[in-house]
Amino acid sequence: MQTAFDRRRINGPEESSPPVFDDDDQNTAVYASWKVGDPRRVRQPQDIRPIFLKAGLTSQANGSAYIETERTKIACAVYGPRQSKNTTYSETGRLNVEVKFAPFSCDVRKAPMRDAEDRSISVLVQQALVSSVRLELLPKSVVDIFITIIECDGMEGCVAAASVAASTALANMGVELYGLVVSCAASSVGKEIWLDPTEEEARLASGSLIFACMPALSTVTNLRQSGRMLPMDAIQGMDMCQERCADIHQIVAQALLASTEGN
Repeated sequence: MQTAFDRRRINGPEESSPPVFDDDDQNTAVYASWKVGDPRRVRQPQDIRPIFLKAGLTSQANGSAYIETERTKIACAVYGPRQSKNTTYSETGRLNVEVKFAPFSCDVRKAPMRDAEDRSISVLVQQALVSSVRLELLPKSVVDIFITIIECDGMEGCVAAASVAASTALANMGVELYGLVVSCAASSVGKEIWLDPTEEEARLASGSLIFACMPALSTVTNLRQSGRMLPMDAIQGMDMCQERCADIHQIVAQALLASTEGN
């Protein structure tokens, strides 16, 4: 009996793979011959991928945002605040984050059911955002954030982009915030620190970190480090991420301003 079969949608074959394009072969071949000590091939170590950010794309949601960083594409919708039912009274509201991968988002087809990877990303995004929302003004209320990962090119960059999109959607909804949350990722590759690593670059890294902050208040909201990184490399990576977060903060502010002018 096939328990993971979802009858509510048209399921593809169990064994399937995405089409291969010429640019996919080129991206894979860029670091095929890379050795420790070689420079970064596509960008400078301190450079991040270009960001396209648009707020207010989903008309049915109270707030929404879409972010694209080359081959990473994420859509976010926010609903609420709504009254929390079947729970005890709480003087502070609650922030729910749910992340789902599109079946075609990764090289290996994703199942429609939620897995541990979805939950871990949801926790990271929720931890990055919860300190920025004035939940004390929303007693016995719930704000739901739904994030759909359309295409993923590097898990660290995906978490950072999802945090930026979710904070933009919250601001677009109009909920009171202490500040906008922006995020950036860094990886230790050889003796260098590379910002915003792609999936191919993350495979070369010995360790990575995801840095989230509110630049307007100079406050760090979340930090996650994985793999092996020397303390000096971790500090250098955080400093580099903090500098780029100031640039990303301006992009978010411009996107929100453009959405209000459009209305």
